[in-house]
Amino acid sequence: MKLLLQRCNAFKKRSSSSSGIAFLSGGQSDEDATAHLNAMNQILGDNKPWNLSFSYGRALQQPALKAWQGKDENVTKAQDAFLKRAKLNSLASLGKYSSDQE
Repeated sequence: MKLLLQRCNAFKKRSSSSSGIAFLSGGQSDEDATAHLNAMNQILGDNKPWNLSFSYGRALQQPALKAWQGKDENVTKAQDAFLKRAKLNSLASLGKYSSDQE
């Protein structure tokens, strides 16, 4: 939580000329990356002069790859997993994510 608050304080000092900040998931679990993005958006609220969003690779792809397992019969499951994670991250970018939605 301390690191999260430090990031939020650093974001507050960013120039309003920035159109947005993309948060990277690097080394976090899929759920943690979503929860942290959500927490930052909730802490910063509507007072930020830019959009705080996400630029996730593995954190979006991992659930889909796990569901797919390289099998043709799992393609729909993989697509559903990817869509679900993308929707949850979209909600987190608005500060409207809850772990109950997992």
